[in-house]
Amino acid sequence: MRQHLTISKKGQVTLPAELRKKMGLEAGGTVIAEEKNGELILRPAAVVEIDLYTDEQIDGWDEEDRLDAQTRDMILNKLSEKA
Repeated sequence: MRQHLTISKKGQVTLPAELRKKMGLEAGGTVIAEEKNGELILRPAAVVEIDLYTDEQIDGWDEEDRLDAQTRDMILNKLSEKA
Protein backbone atom coordinates (compact mmCIF):
# COMPACT_ATOMS: atom_id res chain seq x y z
CA MET A 1 0.00 0.00 0.00
CA ARG A 2 1.60 3.25 -1.11
CA GLN A 3 0.22 6.60 0.02
CA HIS A 4 1.53 10.14 -0.10
CA LEU A 5 1.65 11.89 3.27
CA THR A 6 2.20 15.57 3.93
CA ILE A 7 4.64 16.73 6.59
CA SER A 8 3.42 19.64 8.73
CA LYS A 9 5.59 22.58 9.83
CA LYS A 10 6.08 20.72 13.11
CA GLY A 11 7.37 17.65 11.26
CA GLN A 12 4.18 15.68 11.88
CA VAL A 13 2.47 13.29 9.49
CA THR A 14 -1.00 11.78 9.73
CA LEU A 15 -1.25 8.08 9.04
CA PRO A 16 -4.39 7.21 7.07
CA ALA A 17 -7.13 5.47 9.10
CA GLU A 18 -7.00 2.35 6.90
CA LEU A 19 -3.27 1.96 7.54
CA ARG A 20 -3.62 2.58 11.29
CA LYS A 21 -6.36 -0.03 11.51
CA LYS A 22 -4.41 -2.57 9.46
CA MET A 23 -1.31 -2.12 11.64
CA GLY A 24 -3.26 -2.06 14.93
CA LEU A 25 -2.23 1.49 15.79
CA GLU A 26 -4.40 3.57 18.10
CA ALA A 27 -4.24 7.13 19.41
CA GLY A 28 -1.38 7.39 21.88
CA GLY A 29 0.31 4.32 20.39
CA THR A 30 4.01 4.21 19.67
CA VAL A 31 5.86 3.60 16.43
CA ILE A 32 9.55 3.19 15.73
CA ALA A 33 11.05 5.34 12.98
CA GLU A 34 14.39 4.37 11.50
CA GLU A 35 16.44 5.13 8.45
CA LYS A 36 17.77 2.17 6.50
CA ASN A 37 19.66 2.52 3.23
CA GLY A 38 18.14 5.92 2.55
CA GLU A 39 14.58 4.81 3.31
CA LEU A 40 12.37 5.86 6.20
CA ILE A 41 10.81 2.87 7.93
CA LEU A 42 7.93 3.13 10.40
CA ARG A 43 6.81 0.10 12.37
CA PRO A 44 4.64 -0.47 15.42
CA ALA A 45 6.61 -0.59 18.65
CA ALA A 46 6.11 -3.42 21.08
CA VAL A 47 5.50 -1.89 24.47
CA VAL A 48 6.24 -4.30 27.29
CA GLU A 49 5.06 -3.67 30.81
CA ILE A 50 7.71 -4.39 33.42
CA ASP A 51 7.68 -4.80 37.16
CA LEU A 52 10.38 -3.35 39.39
CA TYR A 53 11.47 -5.32 42.43
CA THR A 54 13.37 -4.22 45.51
CA ASP A 55 16.66 -5.79 46.51
CA GLU A 56 14.89 -7.24 49.55
CA GLN A 57 12.32 -9.01 47.35
CA ILE A 58 15.05 -10.47 45.15
CA ASP A 59 17.06 -11.60 48.21
CA GLY A 60 13.92 -13.31 49.54
CA TRP A 61 13.41 -15.22 46.30
CA ASP A 62 17.06 -16.22 46.23
CA GLU A 63 16.73 -17.58 49.76
CA GLU A 64 13.56 -19.50 48.87
CA ASP A 65 15.28 -21.04 45.83
CA ARG A 66 18.49 -21.96 47.64
CA LEU A 67 19.22 -25.69 47.61
CA ASP A 68 20.30 -27.61 50.66
CA ALA A 69 23.70 -29.33 50.40
CA GLN A 70 22.23 -32.82 49.90
CA THR A 71 19.98 -31.73 46.99
CA ARG A 72 22.80 -29.75 45.38
CA ASP A 73 25.18 -32.75 45.56
CA MET A 74 22.52 -35.06 44.11
CA ILE A 75 21.97 -32.72 41.13
CA LEU A 76 25.69 -32.27 40.53
CA ASN A 77 26.22 -36.06 40.62
CA LYS A 78 23.45 -36.64 38.08
CA LEU A 79 24.88 -33.96 35.79
CA SER A 80 28.38 -35.39 35.99
CA GLU A 81 27.05 -38.87 35.15
CA LYS A 82 25.59 -37.53 31.89
CA ALA A 83 28.81 -35.76 30.86
